[in-house]
Amino acid sequence: MKAYIFPNLDKNNSFEYTSEACEILHGCGVELSMDISYRSRFGELDIRFGSHSDCITDCDVVIVIGGDGTILKCAKEAAAGGKPILGINCGRLGFMASLEHEDLDMLRKLPEHNYSVSPRMLLNVRAEGKNYTALNDVVISKSDDCKIADFKVSKGNRTISYIRADGVILSTATGSTAYSMSAGGPIIEPDMQCIEFTQMCAHSLFARSMILSPSSEINVKLHCKEGTHALVNVDGNVVSRITDLAEIRISRSDLTLDIIDIKGGSFFSSINEKLMQPLKGFAGDSII
Repeated sequence: MKAYIFPNLDKNNSFEYTSEACEILHGCGVELSMDISYRSRFGELDIRFGSHSDCITDCDVVIVIGGDGTILKCAKEAAAGGKPILGINCGRLGFMASLEHEDLDMLRKLPEHNYSVSPRMLLNVRAEGKNYTALNDVVISKSDDCKIADFKVSKGNRTISYIRADGVILSTATGSTAYSMSAGGPIIEPDMQCIEFTQMCAHSLFARSMILSPSSEINVKLHCKEGTHALVNVDGNVVSRITDLAEIRISRSDLTLDIIDIKGGSFFSSINEKLMQPLKGFAGDSII
């Protein structure tokens, strides 16, 4: 088995986690590769260094060491190459990660193929003539120069909602625990095939999230004052700055990303352990 190691060294303890994971995997006979930019940090280990794209092409599995944001960074390339992702969490939540630091010994199951795979639906987003791929969500929100904006959301030729709001979120089930949940949306089991529509701070007494079929083709049309803008944000990255009457189209992507669950029941464990308990502040004090 060949594994591509994709660490985020900006995360606390990620260097130590990466070194330990590499040692365990190498001991199991797994061939390891890593982006050449990490050679100065891990050059003493038995790792082949190459370009990010070449490493993904040549591997059997991508092992991401960081948080959910780190998984998002390589999700599109992994999905396009048909490579499953195994996440090791160094972040605060890590809903897509299967393992925590104390679980690293479970990596020995990887070359034995002793794990389950959760297929995740992705979204195709078309904005300003360009296409983007989202694992979590697309957020269309008013910019700083826009006091209020109206959004017309349609499915095919039928209007779903016409609202005045700070913005709208179209997410996958995977993204239901991200921005959509913070905006009041429901938590959805991540391997469900659907598109979730959530309104952000809508000027309405009846604003509720909707769950739409995976075959839905959603069109969001912006109405805002001349000279003002809205932002199109895909998986946490601003990809476009749009003006009045601009349209954004969201549909199911042809790509699917496989997330490895080597521990078993990782999503529900994360819900119970990370959302049902108080978060900790910088000094260890509870902040909720």
